[in-house]
Amino acid sequence: MRLNANHELDVTGLYCPEPVMLLHRCIRDVAVGETVCVVATDPTTLRDIPRFCSFLGHELLEQVDEGGEILFLLRKGA
Repeated sequence: MRLNANHELDVTGLYCPEPVMLLHRCIRDVAVGETVCVVATDPTTLRDIPRFCSFLGHELLEQVDEGGEILFLLRKGA
C-alpha cells in the first residue's frame, strides 16, 4: 500500500465526478479510524478530495503530487 494506508483506491484515468463518487462508495466500507490512499490523475481531485474530507468529517493526512499521480491519505472520521 502506498503511504502506509489500510486501503487503496486507484482512480487513475478517471475524471470528475467519478473519483469522488468512488471514494464515497469506498469509504462507507472502511472502519472509523482506518486510512485510505487514493491514487488519482485528475487535477480536479486537488480541489475535490480536500472538500470531500472537510464536508464529511474525514481527515486529510497527506497529499502528494508525484507529477503524474496525485496521492491522498485520508482517515475516516466518525
